Amino acid sequence: MSSATSAGSARGVMPTMKDVAKAAGVSVKTVSNVVNDYEFVSSSTREKVNKAINELGYQVNVPARNLRLGYTGIISLAIPDLAMPYFAQLSSLVIEESKKLGMRVLVEPTLYSREGELEALHGSQHSMIDGLIYSPLELGMDDVEQLEVDYPLVVLGERIFSDRFDHVATENVEGAKHATAYLISTGCRRIAVIGTHPGEKLGSAALRLDGYRQGLEEAGLDFDPKLVAPSRMWHRIDGVNAMNSLLDAGVVPDGVVALNDMLAAGVLHSIQMHGMSVPDDISVIGFDNSEDSQYLSPSLTSISPGLKAVARLSVRVLKDRINGDRPLNTAPGEHVFRKVSSSLVVRKSTRSVQGDEQSI
Repeated sequence: MSSATSAGSARGVMPTMKDVAKAAGVSVKTVSNVVNDYEFVSSSTREKVNKAINELGYQVNVPARNLRLGYTGIISLAIPDLAMPYFAQLSSLVIEESKKLGMRVLVEPTLYSREGELEALHGSQHSMIDGLIYSPLELGMDDVEQLEVDYPLVVLGERIFSDRFDHVATENVEGAKHATAYLISTGCRRIAVIGTHPGEKLGSAALRLDGYRQGLEEAGLDFDPKLVAPSRMWHRIDGVNAMNSLLDAGVVPDGVVALNDMLAAGVLHSIQMHGMSVPDDISVIGFDNSEDSQYLSPSLTSISPGLKAVARLSVRVLKDRINGDRPLNTAPGEHVFRKVSSSLVVRKSTRSVQGDEQSI
């Protein structure tokens, strides 16, 4: 144990920057430069200081550092609804990623309200935050000017596309196409889609419907409007009602693409209440790969949109903007656009691919 460590332990207090400087044999200013990640510090000096920090257990006073730099150390995450598993999981991951970078997160549910989404952009709370990660559902392309704000902003989702701000999106078309193609590979030929929004041109529902149609077309299957069940919201009861509307009308598919996992949970319930079995009679696939999907009965095959990557990218891009840096090697004046890859997670709610063993 070094003398600095012994001294700190003896005092019963947390080690200071001065203790780190003494242990590393450098000035307090040099320690400050390392802590604040200034680039003009040699790698050998940075290594010595970081070694002393680790040995002493020194912790950076993030609020004090942010105050000196003019930051609050707080960002905001505006989402439609914390009760939705997708947004609850996204919030948790954003909080986790932000913590790694010394930031705290203010989560602001906008409650499917245009007024709530505008308040998240222009409300008085912006005096308390350094930047915003923003996931709109009610604003659209006609509202692009509303996003011209004077603080760092990262937009999520597919409601608004523009090269005026940083944007992280998910593979809605590709994911739904993959889901449809997978059901076809298991032998399904009459595949319903649950949760569409009639008349919608942008947004997750429209994009996922497009992917579903592409999946049918590439397999040489006709699109049948009778197999499309709309739903304004995407909760479990909406899945029950939408699937009931098909089955009660005598429309019995052999596969279902539900546009999110909560709809899929309702679909499972409806099928079972009609005396049919999943997947023997009807296979079901969801979207979002929510944490609850593996605990449904049967466990739910689902498209994973890569939420961990969405959270990591959006937080790091926002942090770079707050610091005045250019994220992801963007050119001056250029904004980030990244689409995170999706993947298929196969569970028990779908039959096995023809000729293969049943998936787990």
